[in-house]
Formats: sequence, C-alpha cells, structure tokens
Amino acid sequence: MINYNQLLQYLPASPLAAWATSLPEQIAAGLCEKRYGDLPAWKKALAALPAINSTHNNFLDKVAIGATDDCDADTQASLRSILQSLIPWRKGPYWVHGIHIETEWRSDWKWDRVLPHLDSLQNRLILDVGCGNGYHCWRMLGAGAQRVIGIDPSPRFVMQFHAIKHLAGEYPIDVLPLGIEDLPAKLHAFDTVFSMGVFYHRKSPMDHLRELKETLRPGGQLVLETLVIEGKLGEVLVPEGRYAMMNNVWFLPSCDTMLSWLTKLGFNNPRVVDINKTQIEEQHSTEWMKFHSLADFLDPDNPELTAEGHPAPIRAVFVAEA
Repeated sequence: MINYNQLLQYLPASPLAAWATSLPEQIAAGLCEKRYGDLPAWKKALAALPAINSTHNNFLDKVAIGATDDCDADTQASLRSILQSLIPWRKGPYWVHGIHIETEWRSDWKWDRVLPHLDSLQNRLILDVGCGNGYHCWRMLGAGAQRVIGIDPSPRFVMQFHAIKHLAGEYPIDVLPLGIEDLPAKLHAFDTVFSMGVFYHRKSPMDHLRELKETLRPGGQLVLETLVIEGKLGEVLVPEGRYAMMNNVWFLPSCDTMLSWLTKLGFNNPRVVDINKTQIEEQHSTEWMKFHSLADFLDPDNPELTAEGHPAPIRAVFVAEA
C-alpha cells in the first residue's frame, strides 16, 4: 500500500541521482512504528481500503477521485469510515467517490491565489516542502508537472496521501516522511520549489531560505507563502509565547523585510505577488477536523488580534528565482 518503487526507480538517472542511495533508509526511518505508535492503526486502515475503479479523476480545478456511482452504497460507507479514521484532515478539500472530505483549510483558495503568478508548471520537476497530505501536490500535477515530490515529517499526513493515491491510481507523485534537512545538500535539481506555511515554523529563517535555494536548479523558481506583519523594512514579529495558539511560531517579517532577506540570500527578482488576510471561512473546524481552528485562535472581542494580542494572521506569497 505504501509503495515508493516508481520513485526509487526514477531517481538514479534523474537530476535527483544524489538522493538515490540514502532515500530508502530515510523513508524507513520516517515511518518507523517505534517512533509513531499510531502507525500500525493507520497502516491497517490503508490496507482495508477497497479497490474501486475510478472512472475519472480531476486534478486541474479540484482534487476529485472517481464518481459516486463507481461503487455501491455499502462500499462508499466503508470507504468513508476508513478515511475518517485518519482524521484530522487539514489540507483539501477532496472529493472521493462521492464523499466530500471537508478539510480545515480551503487549500484550493490558496492555490487559486498562487497559480496566476507561477512560471508554467508544464513538464517541471517540483518539490513541495511541508506539503501536509499532498493536496497542493495533486494540483501541481494537474497543472502539468512532470513529477511532484512532497515532503512532510508527519506520518499521519503521509498516510492520508497514500489513501488518496491508492484510490486515484499510479501517478508520478509522492509524499515522503521527511523534512527539508533530510535532502542532500546543494542538490540544485528542482525546477520549482514550494514552501507554503512552513517558514514561520523554522527557528532560523536564513537557514530555511538557504536550504530552499540549494534545492533549486539555476533559474528555478521559489514560491514561498508565509505569515507576515504590516510594517517597514527591518520590522519582524518574534512572539515570545504563542501566536494564534501555536507554540512553534518564530519569525513573522514584514513584506519588505522578507524581500530583503531573499535578496541577501542571492535570489533573483524577489517579489510579493499576493497578500491575504486569513478569514474563518478559509480555516475552520469541520466534521473532518473537529479540533479548534481560526475562530478559536482570535480575540473574541477583536478579530483583528490573535488570542495573545498579536496582529491577526496575514499571509503573503513571494516568488523569486535561483
């Protein structure tokens, strides 16, 4: 069910050849049951997924696998139960044989904001850093990518991806249980690299930008989406405690500050292409993600502030070339 054979066969004669030797061991370590006690249950859920012939998949304007009438009502009910055993689903939404997985994030809204500002993804080798369950990876494939590799250290998200891939069929797309620090140094291989919703979780912003740059081939494009603050050049929010109930938020720069950091790291033509204030319609609790979400993270008396009194979340998209 969790099968990386196609990717491992692709690597040796590809721009990623330097990764071929170490990757199998890294995958095994990232999916080690001794480290993640819930993995056996998630693997059991994957093994129970029914084999359904998908009459049509759509990755271009949504992520939709098959149709309602591809299976009978009992099979659909079983499929829903298995997919719900992998809750919480954070990135999406997905439509799977008539089942709407209403995820915490309307990740399709973010994709619609990002896509107009990208170089063509046609025939590109793409890396998605911190991809979660791989929602945007499927959209990248739908936009014409040759191969998409997502990385995320959370095994639950990796299991969610493999559930979707099992139902979709074999495509040149993989999500690996790794972080960016696990990639070979100075790989310089990918045509496009995405880092969306990752930057503010990194303790060293400059190191993250350097790691991203070293994954790109010369002329390759970086797409960086992150939390920012309104402010001038040099202004950065470093929360002493939590930010919007998150305890792993480190640096929220102004847009001008981020542009200067990208320039300092040697990126060409860095620019901000979208600024968007996150709304509760875009990030919210659902049947498929029952925990607290954005509405609970804001000041109940002033939604312009987080619960801690910081400026409410604003997200910006930056694009630059290596």
